[in-house]
Amino acid sequence: MRKRTKARECALQMLYAVDIRKESPQTVLENYWMEHTEHGEVKEFSGKLLKVTLEHLSVIDELIAKHTDNWRIERMAVIDRNIIRMSTCELLFIEDIPPKVSINEAVELAKKYGDDESGRFVNGVLDKINKIECKKESESKK
Repeated sequence: MRKRTKARECALQMLYAVDIRKESPQTVLENYWMEHTEHGEVKEFSGKLLKVTLEHLSVIDELIAKHTDNWRIERMAVIDRNIIRMSTCELLFIEDIPPKVSINEAVELAKKYGDDESGRFVNGVLDKINKIECKKESESKK
């Protein structure tokens, strides 16, 4: 497994723990690394994803709600919600990752950890966010 793919998996597990247990991100991060042996780039990138996602969570959740018809974010499957949050973070706040990579990685995580429809659902939401919000972002930088 590639390092960034593994890092995304670790970050997803930590986001899930923060969401479900309502523990502080720092506590989740410390507990996670006591139980897992990843090092270097995997540990660094997963920590960055966790931190940046949680820093921008209200903006990310607003965008997800805006681009999901008939879905309240709190009613989404926890795994799907956190995959979409993390990938939206990548799309909007981490510039060195091509959107196609972020979306493909998210879909693979959804297929691995979600239910039968998770991959399609995640892809649809992220595709909308990418096409509409990322386009706005790139136009405002011109």
